Amino acid sequence: MNLGRLFIFSAPSGAGKSSLIQALLNKLQPYHAQISISHTTRHMRPGEKQGEHYYFVTNDEFSSMIDQQKFLEYAQVFGNYYGTSRQAIMYKLKKGIDIFLDIDWQGARNIRTIMPDARSIFILPPSKSELQRRLQQRDQDSAAIITRRMTQAVEEISHYIEYNYLIVNDDFDRALIDLQSIIHAERFRINHQASYYKILLNELLAD
Repeated sequence: MNLGRLFIFSAPSGAGKSSLIQALLNKLQPYHAQISISHTTRHMRPGEKQGEHYYFVTNDEFSSMIDQQKFLEYAQVFGNYYGTSRQAIMYKLKKGIDIFLDIDWQGARNIRTIMPDARSIFILPPSKSELQRRLQQRDQDSAAIITRRMTQAVEEISHYIEYNYLIVNDDFDRALIDLQSIIHAERFRINHQASYYKILLNELLAD
């Protein structure tokens, strides 16, 4: 069985990354692609479910997992910790499942150091004013936090050059098509195809 591929998605908060990832997963069969569920110390938001959106843990539980080296990467974002389970990622990749990992640029940099074959995608908003409008429309954060997120967005966007792909989420349907194109193209890379069609290639090349 072929190994699954790891796809890293990053974007400033409000760029529409989570919505695009979910729509992309709905287009793909679940046994071909799944999203990685991170551990976090932040509080659960309305509508979120334990084990579906995040694994919500206490600071002490998170610290214990760090000590036991259970995270492939972890980072502190706006005062809360987020971490990616090493065991869960490796298990699914070995099962041939593509994994979508939603993390910030710091986590993405750490993952690429450990797994250089991972493909990374950065999603941009069409403008600062639209980004602010989306953050306000979500009605999840106070005005002070939205201001912090807008300031942080500049820092996050400055790392776009570290990624393999860049998509602007101006038109949602267009951005989704672009993402699908990337996933399909990566599945046709020579190392994957050569392994998948090993028997056919041996037959075609036989004397």
